[in-house]
Amino acid sequence: MGPRRGTLSVVVEAAGPPIVCLWKVERVLKFACPPTGDQQRLTELHGAHLLGADSVPARGSVQLKDGVILCDARVHEPLALSLLWSVPGFGAVQLETTRLPARPEPYILQVELARHRLMRINFKREEWGLFDYPGMDDIAKRIDEARDLFVEALEHQGNPVKAAKCAEASLAGSLWAAEQMSRFHAAIFLSRRQQGRGFTHQFLGVNVPAGLPDPGLVKTLAGNVDFVRIPFTWKDIQPKEQGAEYDVIDEWVQACKTAKLTLHGGPLLSFGVSSLPDWMYIWENDYDTVFEYAREHVRRTVERYAKHVRAWVAVSGLHASDALSLNFEHMIELTRMAATITKRAAPRSQVIIDLTQPWGEYFARNQRTVPPLLYAEMVAQSGIPFDAFGLQFLYGIGSEGYHLRDMLQISSMIDRLANLGKPVLHITGVNVPSLDCGDDIARSGGHWHAPWSDQAQADWLYAFFEIALSKPFVETVCVHTLADGLGDGLPGGGLLRENLEPKPAFDRLVELRRSLRSTPTE
Repeated sequence: MGPRRGTLSVVVEAAGPPIVCLWKVERVLKFACPPTGDQQRLTELHGAHLLGADSVPARGSVQLKDGVILCDARVHEPLALSLLWSVPGFGAVQLETTRLPARPEPYILQVELARHRLMRINFKREEWGLFDYPGMDDIAKRIDEARDLFVEALEHQGNPVKAAKCAEASLAGSLWAAEQMSRFHAAIFLSRRQQGRGFTHQFLGVNVPAGLPDPGLVKTLAGNVDFVRIPFTWKDIQPKEQGAEYDVIDEWVQACKTAKLTLHGGPLLSFGVSSLPDWMYIWENDYDTVFEYAREHVRRTVERYAKHVRAWVAVSGLHASDALSLNFEHMIELTRMAATITKRAAPRSQVIIDLTQPWGEYFARNQRTVPPLLYAEMVAQSGIPFDAFGLQFLYGIGSEGYHLRDMLQISSMIDRLANLGKPVLHITGVNVPSLDCGDDIARSGGHWHAPWSDQAQADWLYAFFEIALSKPFVETVCVHTLADGLGDGLPGGGLLRENLEPKPAFDRLVELRRSLRSTPTE
């Protein structure tokens, strides 16, 4: 009988028969979460999944048993745990630990969350050149205080409750410091970009609903935003296998032309369940037929609107879709086809390849998908004719991929996309809700500083726009949901109410646009 799974076998040479020594190799990563005054006993896990090297999600089970989180990926390598975590005084955001080897005794979760956050702060602080930068004194002091609390937590690991309490205080301080540092860095480069007249182009857009245009809605947008993005949803354009219906899109094109609003369009191809025609599932196992139908849809649509649309989202989220049985080669081939046809039919328009769920949580459970950054790297290296990547940040739903991230994570993700060989990046969708879910983080997908409200939505979007537009390579930012109750956007995520009355978020973004486009003072 051979060695048991999860053991290491070593043959020891001796005088006589060989002796086989078995040492058990620990495979399950464990985290204890001692209850403290601020953090009660852990009873549920939200958004929990494992991460391997380069923060790529890893497949494996994560379960809570007797107050201990058990993580089993069936691999003998260091792993990290990512989960939605409530931080008193800051909010509830998706956080992660450092990568750790499995060991018999559990790690203290709060300590490892605090450790990773301080590591990320130090890394970005160095990358951004903010050590000893004028004006960083107060933020640096807060970082030092968080570091001291973390050291104190390490000193008390023999007392898990006290260590957890110190680590919680360290984590709260470092999250605030990370946000302040991100916004400090953004303010510097936003000012420089404005001084260099970097906002003379059109940079603020909204994604309009799929239904017929409302005259009042178009009137509200005219003069307040730079462009609108019309959804060319395949499911709506071709609800039946034969024929195509463009009447609604024609109405939007004419309405925007009258209002002198620039048009962006797409995505042309998205294989999510809300975008793919129902009849396409008949051909799920016939890739050649899927490819031909997709090619005809892209060609027909781009040729029809090539003179009207300035930028096309050729494909969106192919890396994350599991509606059809696509392998990696199929994804790249479809991407190449859509980009090539679009570029050929509309040579003066920008062609964008869109990444959804950029942290790739979906990959931890679905082996038919591809991590977003791996897909982006392969697209960039494959000679596909496109101009820019698109990136989405949609939060406020209690489901996979929509759990809130903090501003340092967002800023860092935008930076990572800038290193993939394209000089331009578009934020093709951003949203958070204005609905108050109270402390129900499972339903809300997290919250920022306080439960979501009109004011919280406005403040978050303003901070996001400052960070995104401070990056010189970010050309446009498009809000995903224009109005509540229209289309399939984020519930409560509209800039306008159902009666088309502007929310504070709309007014704040219009004012930001006006301020950035104004002539900078000498």
